[in-house]
Amino acid sequence: MKWKLIISALLLPALCYAQGRRVEAGETFLEPLQKRDSVLIADQIRYGVVLKDVKENTPLALPEFKQEKESPLEIVGSWQLDSTRVSRKKEVPARYDIRASVVLSAFWGGTYELPDIPVLLDGDTLVFRAAEPLEVKELPVDMETFQPNDIKPQVKFPYTFKEIFPWVLGVLVLAALIYLLVRWLQSRRRAAIEKENAEPAHIRALRKLDAYRSDKFWAPEKQKTFYSGVTDALREYIAARFGVGAMEMTTAEIFTALKGDKELPADLYEEMKDLFERADFVKFAKFTASDEDNAKVLPGAVRFVTTTYQAELEEESKKEED
Repeated sequence: MKWKLIISALLLPALCYAQGRRVEAGETFLEPLQKRDSVLIADQIRYGVVLKDVKENTPLALPEFKQEKESPLEIVGSWQLDSTRVSRKKEVPARYDIRASVVLSAFWGGTYELPDIPVLLDGDTLVFRAAEPLEVKELPVDMETFQPNDIKPQVKFPYTFKEIFPWVLGVLVLAALIYLLVRWLQSRRRAAIEKENAEPAHIRALRKLDAYRSDKFWAPEKQKTFYSGVTDALREYIAARFGVGAMEMTTAEIFTALKGDKELPADLYEEMKDLFERADFVKFAKFTASDEDNAKVLPGAVRFVTTTYQAELEEESKKEED
């Protein structure tokens, strides 16, 4: 079905054809707003013209489109003006490329011949010829059931190497970054351990013991942390100083290994054994030590470290003299 001139153009002001020149200015444009290769019923289409190199403040009048009765072509909204290019120079009025358009929508299928668009610009009438008719297609109908065909499912094409390659490359780059991050963290941790191990055993032990030099750890809910920290520092020192695997041994095993060591005075041996046994009660039997016992913990631990280290120095001095 072909519809002819279903909208009429009336220039405002009405005397536009009577004044100035009438100039053939080119063709109109017709663009569907829906991005597909054909126009269907109820789709919206932008219809308009492009005015090039319009001087700033130039008088401009556009036609008023009149809706015809019972026409299947609807005018959606009024004219829209957009500047697509602006040219500015010093002491010269700006010049614009202007895109003027209205939106149309058709509710019947068929061919629609659109009118030319006259534009009144600075006293002259520019006439833009309609370049092509508007073809609106109806939804396909199944000739057996006379019902519109359902929308076809999206076609699935196999992935190509060009599509997959960026994802593979991204995964490889991410894996490389994670690997480098893990290696960097491991190297930092290794360096910290090596730096700590580079310190003499007695210095390392005294530094860790100093962290617990406060009676705030004597509170019942903090005693487990207090005794664990002190005995762990002593275990590390015993392992380094006496060559005993104290970190994996029980209290009884540690002091069985230390018993009879000439460099460890008997009174200090008994004091440390009592400290470790009390720590086991606190850690595993929910025992609460008294403030008197807690006050003896750090001085006894520090005396143990300094006394045994001093004995080591004296032994090394005797060897050098011999």
